[in-house]
Amino acid sequence: MRQKLLHPGYKQLSYEIREIVWFAEKVKSTGLDICWENIWDPIAKGERIPDWVKEIIAKALENDKVFGYVHSKWLLSTREYIASKNDKIGPEDIIFFNGLWEAINKIYGYLATSARVLGPNPAYSTHSSAEAANSWADHLTYTLDPNNEWNPDVEEIENKVKFNPNIAGILVINPDNPTGAVFKRDVLEKIVDIAQRYDLFLVFDEIYEKMVYDLEERVVLKDIIWDVPGISMKGMSKELPWPGGRCGWIEIYNQDKDEEFKTYMSSVLMSKMLEVCSTSLPQYVLPTIYEDERFTPYVRSRVEKYKRRADIAEEILGGLDEIIFVKPGWAFYMSFVFRMDQMNEDYRAEVSDAGLQKDLDTAIAGKRFDKRFCYSLLASTGICTVPLSWFNSTYEWIRMTLLEDDEDKYRKILETVRDEILKWKK
Repeated sequence: MRQKLLHPGYKQLSYEIREIVWFAEKVKSTGLDICWENIWDPIAKGERIPDWVKEIIAKALENDKVFGYVHSKWLLSTREYIASKNDKIGPEDIIFFNGLWEAINKIYGYLATSARVLGPNPAYSTHSSAEAANSWADHLTYTLDPNNEWNPDVEEIENKVKFNPNIAGILVINPDNPTGAVFKRDVLEKIVDIAQRYDLFLVFDEIYEKMVYDLEERVVLKDIIWDVPGISMKGMSKELPWPGGRCGWIEIYNQDKDEEFKTYMSSVLMSKMLEVCSTSLPQYVLPTIYEDERFTPYVRSRVEKYKRRADIAEEILGGLDEIIFVKPGWAFYMSFVFRMDQMNEDYRAEVSDAGLQKDLDTAIAGKRFDKRFCYSLLASTGICTVPLSWFNSTYEWIRMTLLEDDEDKYRKILETVRDEILKWKK
C-alpha cells in the first residue's frame, strides 16, 4: 500500500481467551472432546433464560416501537428508571452501549493519548488492550495481591500516581475479573481518596455487582464516590444469562465538578450519537424484568448455585501446596497462581497423536509457564482454560469458569486439573 495502514497501537490488541480456540480446534480434530472453560457463556453450558423473562420479551415484541431507533443515550424511560434507584445521578448521567465492550473502547478511545488510566495487574484484557492501544504503549498497572485475597496494593497505586503525571484516571474492576475477588471497602475508599487528592477520575467496572455471594461485602462506586468524577459500568447480561443481548451502560458521577471531565464525557456521547443508538429491545424490557417479583429470587438462586461450585473448587484445589488458591467471592470465575518454587518448569507433556504433539511443542516453545501448562492441559485432557500471565500479569496462573451445570462432570474437571498440576510438581 502507498501508505501505512496499521494504527500504532495494534500490537496491544490481544485476547487470549479466544486465541486459545485455534489450538482447541486442532485438539478437537484428533477426536478429543473439548471442555470449554475459557469463556463465559452460560447458554453454551446448558443454562436457560427462565420462561417468565421470555414472556416479557415476547410481550414487548408486540409493540412495533421496539424495532425502531431510540435516543442515542438510550430510552429515556429506562434511564429514568435506573436513575430512580440511585440518588447520585439523573437520567442525563446515563449512556447505553451495545455491551460494555463498546463502552470500554469509547471511554479509552476518546482520551488524549497522553492521558493514562492505571489499571489492575492482573488486568482484564478488554480494558488493558483498549487503554494500551489508545496510548500506543504498554498498559500501566497496579498489583492485586493473591496473598491478601487479591486486594489492590494501595501504596503502589499512590506511588505510581504521584510519580507519573500522565496518569489521569484509575480503573477498578469490582467484583474483579479474572481473579474472582470482591474488594474490601477500606481499600476502595483509599483509592477514591487518592483520586480526590491527585485530581483524577475513576472508572469502576461493576457489571458483576449483583453476582456477589455475600451482599454485605459488596461496595459500589455510588456509595463511596464523594465529589470525585467517575464512571460506573453496568450491564444486564450477567444476572441474566443473556450475553447476546449486548446491553451495557455507564453511570457518570460528578461531571459538573470538573469542566475537563464534563467535556470528555460529552465527546463519548457525541461518538455514540454518530452511531445513532444502541440495540432497542433490551432497553424496553429492562425495567419490567428488574421490577418483576421473580427477578431477585432468581438472581440469588443462581448466585447460590455458583457459590456451591466455589465450595467444591476449594475442596478439590484449596489444599494443594503447588498453587495459591483464593476462593472466589462471586460468580462466575475462579483462578489460581502457581508456586513456581514447587513446579518443574522442564516438564514436557506427551500426547498420543504425533501431529498434535508437534503442534503443541510449537505453540508453547519459549512461552511462559502458565501458557505451557494451559496448552498442555488442553492437548492432554481437552480442558480449555486461560493462561493469565497474558492478562498484563506478573503471575503464572490460570482462570477457569464455574459454569458447568453437571456437578459430577464439574468435579471430574477439577480433579483432572488437580492431577495435571501434580504431574508438573518438582
